[in-house]
Amino acid sequence: MENGGDRVNRRRASSLLQQTVYVGPALLFFAVTIIVPFAMGMYYSFTDWNGVSGTVTWVGLDNFKRIFTDDRAFADSFWFTARFTAVGVVLTNLVGFFLAYFLTKNIKGRNWLRTIFFMPNVIGGLLLGFIFQFIFIKGFATLGEVTGLAFFQLPWLGDEITGFWAIILVFVWHSSGYLMVIYIASINNVSKEVLEAAEIDGASRFQMLTSIIVPLIMPAVTICLFLAISWSFKMFDLNLSLTKGGPFRSTESLAMNVYNEAFLNNRYGLGTAKALIFFVVVSIITLIQVRLTKNKEVEA
Repeated sequence: MENGGDRVNRRRASSLLQQTVYVGPALLFFAVTIIVPFAMGMYYSFTDWNGVSGTVTWVGLDNFKRIFTDDRAFADSFWFTARFTAVGVVLTNLVGFFLAYFLTKNIKGRNWLRTIFFMPNVIGGLLLGFIFQFIFIKGFATLGEVTGLAFFQLPWLGDEITGFWAIILVFVWHSSGYLMVIYIASINNVSKEVLEAAEIDGASRFQMLTSIIVPLIMPAVTICLFLAISWSFKMFDLNLSLTKGGPFRSTESLAMNVYNEAFLNNRYGLGTAKALIFFVVVSIITLIQVRLTKNKEVEA
């Protein structure tokens, strides 16, 4: 007769087999595509390697010393990315939130408007950048000739300041629709009874927005800020297709700087060292952001 210990062991073996069958392939795929490349990148960041030859020379912390002491391009790209992230995150979330706020009202054709505002997100960033490159160079020039407005006659992709705002404009146009969908779902979950009670008590629309709706959708704000920060820091395709980092690398993002270092300058070791610093900085910023916004979340 089978005793209790044998039954327990069989259950454990069956559970282990199920976990291995259902979870094992996903873990293996994750390890092969994420963990192993990340570990190899950490190793190569301490080496001098051109990414092609079989000779890999260990240099220790020399790559990191060079980045912090003798790499002005990295510092400039870091400053550009920091400014881009600060402006892009704020504008993208504001536009996405207010689109969601107005499209949760009883507006005729709001479903069509939601679709229209979301559509830019389904266009690839590289293709979108080339479309807007044509608009900024050809379209705006034509409008400037017709209207005579100085706004359309600016060198949108040929100057540091206008190039920065051109990328911001396209980034916000591309990303805000995705955040709009998240905010719409969150706003629709706000209790109608709470809003009706506030309205009966004489609260204005602005007071309801700032004192009721915003605090109750803070979980969505946490997600949207996290996504926008991640997108902003990793922005590469728009940068490549719009300005290619020019003029004179004044609009070069961190992602593009890492790419150029590793694959154009054939300094793969130095490029992976920059990527590792990039990863640490983004991780710290996103952890702080999530911690701060999580503390502001309230329960309905």
